[in-house]
Amino acid sequence: MKREYNFKNGVRGQFYRPKKIQKTLRLDPDVLGYYIKLSQQEGIPYQTLINLTLRKFAVEGGVLTIAGGPQKAAKRR
Repeated sequence: MKREYNFKNGVRGQFYRPKKIQKTLRLDPDVLGYYIKLSQQEGIPYQTLINLTLRKFAVEGGVLTIAGGPQKAAKRR
C-alpha cells in the first residue's frame, strides 16, 4: 500500500447506491411465513427476498388481475 493517495481527480459519489426506504407493510401470516422459511433455506434475509420478488414483478411488467373487479368504497353515513 502507498503511504499517501492522491484523490485530486476523484469523483465524489461515484459508487453511491441510494438507500432503501423504510415503510410499514401488512402481510398475511402465511405469506410472511413462506418468505421466512425460504430465507432460512437460502440464507438470505426475508425482507430481501420480498424485495426481489416485487422488483422482478415490476421489471417484467407484471399485471395483477383482481377477481371481481374494482372494489367500491364503503359509503359513510
